[in-house]
Amino acid sequence: MLDKLKEIEKSALESLAAITDQAALDSWRVAHVGRSSPLMQVFAGFGKLSKEEKPVVGAEANRVKGALESALEEKAAAVKNAALAKSLEEEKLDVTLPGRSVHIGRLHPSTQQLRRVLAILAEMGFQVYTSREVETDDMNFQMLNFPPDHPARDMQDTFFIEADGRSDNPILMRTHTSPGQIRAMREHAATNPQNPPPIRIALPGMCFRYEQITARSEIQFNQVEGLAVGKNITFADLKGTIADFVRRMFGEGARLRFRASYFPFTEPSAEVDVECFVCGGKGCQVCKNSGWLEILGCGMVHPVVLQNGGYDPKVYSGFAWGMGPERQLMLRNKINDIRYFWGNDVRFLEQF
Repeated sequence: MLDKLKEIEKSALESLAAITDQAALDSWRVAHVGRSSPLMQVFAGFGKLSKEEKPVVGAEANRVKGALESALEEKAAAVKNAALAKSLEEEKLDVTLPGRSVHIGRLHPSTQQLRRVLAILAEMGFQVYTSREVETDDMNFQMLNFPPDHPARDMQDTFFIEADGRSDNPILMRTHTSPGQIRAMREHAATNPQNPPPIRIALPGMCFRYEQITARSEIQFNQVEGLAVGKNITFADLKGTIADFVRRMFGEGARLRFRASYFPFTEPSAEVDVECFVCGGKGCQVCKNSGWLEILGCGMVHPVVLQNGGYDPKVYSGFAWGMGPERQLMLRNKINDIRYFWGNDVRFLEQF
């Protein structure tokens, strides 16, 4: 058996010395150190050896295996280096050819529009305030003048998550950014409860509603809340602010109109429409053939909401609005389906 091991080692090393490429090296590995190789057959036959032969043959077999594996590693390195040297010598590289262009990512169109909106509002003196997406029923509805049985709750189908121990205050995904009004007012009022400072903020964020998905509405959408609270603020201030924003966003010639509306957290309330740029006011699927597209709802902050935020409604007044950046982007780029924004179609996204 010892003579057989020496013969196996000699034959393997002699054949290894003649190898010059990777394919032959792979074949050698299978033939001489693979499971069916003569060396492995020796290990498989240990059960037939006597107790005296096993330690001697085992030691020699392990030595031969180690020698072959070491020789294999050396030969693999030599073959690799030889292939590299041959490649450098024979292959040519034309350094004058233009390089491959790198595919550069870009911001999502909704993010671009959000930044455009916030940049305009920053120029108008508004500071950005962020608020949580997961809210309580108390903050999302009740503090905003939506009592539990208020019929206006039907306007906003809600994704509820779980109850927090009280059946009247479950956890939910916010249906609008308006809960941030209460949180922002309370934070500002806490700095000086007797004489709270004025507020002028913009609150961007994602909202969620369990609604039918159409060309005009999605179950998730961005919204930018605007809030201004101070002394002697009037509806005229609200109209002037919105008109200035529309002029900056859509151009000097953009037509807009205010329509009386109803929201529980503002009184009086209005909705603002801009002439539909998709159809030029003629009527289409996006504007429901009206020639106008709603871009925001607004109004004077309700006295109950001011009081819940820590501001005395007898001393302070304010206005607020909620606008949809995606709908504005549809106007700017004549997009006829809001579902494109979340469809993740690269052909659409690459256009921005």
